[in-house]
Amino acid sequence: MFDQFTVVTDPVGDSVALSAIFAVLPLLTLFVLLGVLKLRAWLAGLISLAVALVVAVAVYAMPVGQALLSATEGAAFGFFPILWIVINAIWVYNLTVESGHFDVLRRSFERVSPDMRVQAIIIAFCFGALLEALAGFGTPVAITVVMLMALGFRPIHAASVSLLANTAPVAFGALATPIVTLASVSSGANDDARLTVDTLGAMVGRQTPLLAVVVPLMLVALVDGRRGVRQTWPAALVAGLSFGLAQFVAANYISVPLTDIVAALVSAAAVVLLVRVWRPQTPADLGRAPATVPAARGPAEAEPAGPGPVRAGHAAGTSTAAPGLAGSGGQAPPGDPWIDENAPAGRHRADDQDLAPRPADPYPAAGPRPADTPVEVARAYAPYLIIIAIFSIANLGPVKSALAGEPWTVKFAWPGLDILGGNGKALSSTTFTFNWLPAAGTLMILAGVLTALVLRVSAGRALRAYGRTYAELRYAIVTVMAVLALAYVMNQSGQTNTLGAFLAAAGGAFVFLSAILGWIGVAVTGSDTSANALFGALQVQTAARAGLDPVLLAAANSSGGVLGKMISPQNLAIAAAAVGMAGREGEIFRKVFGWSLVLLLFMCVLVALQGSPVLDWMVP
Repeated sequence: MFDQFTVVTDPVGDSVALSAIFAVLPLLTLFVLLGVLKLRAWLAGLISLAVALVVAVAVYAMPVGQALLSATEGAAFGFFPILWIVINAIWVYNLTVESGHFDVLRRSFERVSPDMRVQAIIIAFCFGALLEALAGFGTPVAITVVMLMALGFRPIHAASVSLLANTAPVAFGALATPIVTLASVSSGANDDARLTVDTLGAMVGRQTPLLAVVVPLMLVALVDGRRGVRQTWPAALVAGLSFGLAQFVAANYISVPLTDIVAALVSAAAVVLLVRVWRPQTPADLGRAPATVPAARGPAEAEPAGPGPVRAGHAAGTSTAAPGLAGSGGQAPPGDPWIDENAPAGRHRADDQDLAPRPADPYPAAGPRPADTPVEVARAYAPYLIIIAIFSIANLGPVKSALAGEPWTVKFAWPGLDILGGNGKALSSTTFTFNWLPAAGTLMILAGVLTALVLRVSAGRALRAYGRTYAELRYAIVTVMAVLALAYVMNQSGQTNTLGAFLAAAGGAFVFLSAILGWIGVAVTGSDTSANALFGALQVQTAARAGLDPVLLAAANSSGGVLGKMISPQNLAIAAAAVGMAGREGEIFRKVFGWSLVLLLFMCVLVALQGSPVLDWMVP
C-alpha cells in the first residue's frame, strides 16, 4: 500500500496518446462540473480529486497509500502557504471595513473619477496589480472585487472584472515567486546558463507587457461594451501602455522581484494625471453626481459597513439611488445593467440572493455625503503602505537570507511519501517547505496587527473579524485544498507528465502550444508558481529535443499560465465568496472563459513569432 512508486509517463500500452486520454479525465471532470453542470466549486473539486485518485491507482499503478499521501501533501500546500496568504489578506481588508476606513478609501478612489469604467481600471488593474505584486495567490481578486461592489458594480460584474484584470501582473506576483520557481526547476533540467531569474524574468517581461496593453481595453469592454471602449479608450490605453512599459523596464533593467510594484505605481499615477486634464463622457448609469459636503467627518461618523458583502449600489454608505442619479428618487434608468429597479426593499436582485440585506443609508440620495479629513484618508491608505513596508523589509537581502534558514524555515520529506521520477531520483515536490515566519501569510498577520493599531480597532473586534474571515471563506478553503490535492496527485502519479509529453510530440510546432501547458497548469492549481513547478522542466527538456530556445519556452509557460488564473476553480471560489455568490462559481466561469481563450490565442501567436525569425530578436 505504501510501496515506493516510480513515475510513469505512458502506462497504457506504452502509448502517450492513449495514456493522455486517461490523464485528462480529472481536468475534463473539473471543467464539465463547473462550466456545464454548474456544480459548487468545492464539490466539483472533491469529485475531480476522486477521479484523479482512481486514474492514479487504476491506470498508473500508483499504490493507494502513496496516492492518498500525495493528496494530503497537496491539501496541506493548498492551506499553507496559499490559503494562509489569502485568509490573512482578507482579514486585513475586513479590519478596514470594521473601522469604517474602507469607505474612506472607496470615496478616495471615487474622487479620482466618478466614471465606473475608469474606477474599474484604477482599482482592478492598477491597485490589483500592486496587491498581486505584494501577496499574489488570489489576494487581489478577493479585495478588489469587494471594492468594486462598494462603488456600484453588481457582484457578477465585479468578480468578472477583477478576474480579468488579474492577468498581466501574475507572472511577477508575490515578488516574482513564479519566476524564481521557474528558474529553479528549469535550470535543473537543462545546463543552459541563461536559465536564471534575471534572464527568465527579462523574457517574461517581453511577453506579458503586451498583454497589459490590451487588458484595460478589455476591462472597459466587459463593463460597458463598445460604448465603454469608445468613451474611455484614452484612460485604458494610458493605463495599459504605462504598465507595460514600466513592467518591461523593471524586469529587464531594474529588479525582477520589484517589477509589478513599479508597474502598478507608474500605471496608477499615469491614470490619475490623465483624468486631471481629461474626463470621459460618462453616461448617467455609469457615473456618480458630485455631492455637496458641508463639513468634514471621520470614519467614526461615516456610514455603517453592514454585516457582510453588500449589493452593488447599496454598499456601506452608498446612496440607494442609481449611480449618477442623485435626487432621482433612487429609480434606475430603463435597461440599466447595474441596478435592479424591481428588487424589493431590503433585498438584492435575484442573482445576488446570497448577499446580506442592504443597510440603512444615513445620507439620502439628495443629501450631503461626508468629506474625509487628510488624516483619515492617510489612515485608509495606511494598511497598504504597511504591507509594502513589511514585504520590502522581509525581502531585503540580509533579512531574506536570515529568514530562509532554521528555525524560521523548515524543510522536511512528507512522511511516508516515497516517489521517484523517471530519472530514478526522488521528486523534489515530496519535500515540504514550512517557512512559518517569512511566509507571506505570516507577514500579512503582522500587517493586520499594525493595521488594527493604526485604525484603532480593539483586540476583541480584530479577533472576531478574524474568525468571521474563516467562516466566510469556508467553502473556498475546501475548494483550494481539494484542487491542490488533485494537482499533486496528477503531478506525482505522472498524469501531468503524460499530458506534457503528448503536447511535446508536436515537435517544432510545440512553440505555438507551449503557452497552453502553463494555461492548463494554472487553470488546475490556481497558481503560476505551481504551474511553473509542474511544467517548467518539461518545457526546457522539450525545447532541447525539438531544437527550440529553452528560455523562450520556459517563459511561455509562465506567461501563458497567467491567462488560466481567471478560470481556476480556487480563484473563482475566492471571487464568489467575496461577493456572496458561493456555490455559483459556474456563472462567473462562463463570464470569463471566452476572454481567457482570446488572450491565450494572443499569447500562443506571440510566442510562435518570438520563436521565428520575425521576432526572435526579442529573446535575450
